[in-house]
Amino acid sequence: MNKLESLKSLYKPYRYTIKGKCTILETTSGNFVIKKKPKNKDLNNIFSYLKSRGFDYFPAYYASFNRLEDDIIYEYIEEDDIYNPSKSEDLINLVALLHSKTSFNKEVSEEVYKEIYEDIANNILYLKDYYLKYYDLYLKSIYPSPKEYEFLRVYSKIKAALEFSERELEDWYNLVINKKSERISLVHNNLSLDHYMINQNREYLISWDNASFDTPVLDLYKLYQNNYWDLEFSSLYKKYTSISPLAKEEQKLFFILISLVPEINFAGSEFEVCKEMRKKLDYVYKTEEFLKPYYTADTDE
Repeated sequence: MNKLESLKSLYKPYRYTIKGKCTILETTSGNFVIKKKPKNKDLNNIFSYLKSRGFDYFPAYYASFNRLEDDIIYEYIEEDDIYNPSKSEDLINLVALLHSKTSFNKEVSEEVYKEIYEDIANNILYLKDYYLKYYDLYLKSIYPSPKEYEFLRVYSKIKAALEFSERELEDWYNLVINKKSERISLVHNNLSLDHYMINQNREYLISWDNASFDTPVLDLYKLYQNNYWDLEFSSLYKKYTSISPLAKEEQKLFFILISLVPEINFAGSEFEVCKEMRKKLDYVYKTEEFLKPYYTADTDE
């Protein structure tokens, strides 16, 4: 019996819809979502831990069915079809609650911080070399194309952002080099507005496949990456830290990560590359505006 036949025998659905990596079942006993279980991760343990910490803002799930051992079944959540102007604030409140309820200090060796330092340093070095290669190449053009001209015009801005990350990384490492512990939370690790839902019953975080125990900075970084253009992040960050404050080294790490200029793909047509470049430069400018208040003469970092 194949998977679809198994689902039919279990739920007797009257309609099923394949949406991306999910199968949505509409049945007489309710609607469900079938997803592939993530490899090397026990979501049952993660959800049980969240419940034990008083955090149950996720869909009900049904983990064990003999005929569906590779899948996990969730209740289907339908969001109210009403514009919600405070959705981003509701999301950040819920993320702060998640971190505050699941945070604990973990004893670590100096190698943990050294590894983080080296990973970020290598990433910065790669990006600096990557952009310098294109700068040197385009600088040789007698008649620069639109993408070449635009990149030559803004290269100094990209270079400055990476140099900022480099300086801040050294400061961060000096803060943590003698620390023997690290604050850890259960992090969602795939935060975006699309993974937050709210209806008349309650609010939910969905798509927990990447959840792990790590620094809470990771969730803020992923949310910024996924929704930097859609969110007014300054107010959201202040709201988050009013509920779940970040230590100085955690804030600095967050600022370093968001300052890493995303890699521009220079392959493709002139139009495609210019569009790609504009998107990545918007990220640089938006990040610069977000960070500016934390690096003025009269503001403590």
